[in-house]
Amino acid sequence: MFLFMTAGVTLGIAAKIYYDTNFFRMNRIEFQSDKIPDETEFTILQISDLHNKIFHNNNEELIRTINKINANIVVITGDLIDRRTKNLKDVLYFVQKIMTAHKNVFYVSGNHEWGNQHCKQLLDGLEKRNVIILDNKNTKIVEGRAVINLAGVADVTTKHDNLKKALQGLNKDHFTLLLSHNPCVIKKIGSHSVDLILSGHTHGGQVRIPLIGALIVPDQGLFPKYAKGVFNLGGNRHLYIDSGLGTSRLPIRFLNQSQFSLIKITNNKKV
Repeated sequence: MFLFMTAGVTLGIAAKIYYDTNFFRMNRIEFQSDKIPDETEFTILQISDLHNKIFHNNNEELIRTINKINANIVVITGDLIDRRTKNLKDVLYFVQKIMTAHKNVFYVSGNHEWGNQHCKQLLDGLEKRNVIILDNKNTKIVEGRAVINLAGVADVTTKHDNLKKALQGLNKDHFTLLLSHNPCVIKKIGSHSVDLILSGHTHGGQVRIPLIGALIVPDQGLFPKYAKGVFNLGGNRHLYIDSGLGTSRLPIRFLNQSQFSLIKITNNKKV
């Protein structure tokens, strides 16, 4: 009897690992700010940490799902590829297909891009496909009555970031959205006027334990504070960490399903 129970539990865990690793979901999250006009909403589709993963049939289902979503912008918060990726064909196909439905696609680099010998080739490929690379840059987005400052920093881990340059010249009266692959950028934010930071990098720990959460994530070590989800930084400033789509090193996820996120920003008054 004990052996049957053990076998059943083992099979259940194996099935959950397979599902969480190979089937994706969309996570919805909402933020409110008085910097967004009344009866207005701004939506962001965030893709993070793909690591060149293929979700069946050359990612066609993932592409179809993403392309059905009506978002104001799409942001890619780094690690589209793994440091061991040798062929960029699949990831550039993925981006190109997304661009057929979403014209405003923005990207910041992650540590795996910079650790890959084909980094420049990837960046050139993204630019060729009209993806806007926001490494240490910013731009202004106007959607209806909403004006959004969109800024991005290059990867913090590999010391390619320049936060001062990324935020230079922004109007503090407008909602400021910062893209940073690594959430550890919060250590450098200080008094900078940033309303929302969108990050990835951590994979949510990939493997999570009930009642404990993530055991370890890069740059934070054991039992990390900033593993996934929403964190209040004070003064209605927030950090959101998307746990991502792919894996690195250990090629599994457990209790931490592959995901991308749809983020809605509205006024403090409900639309």
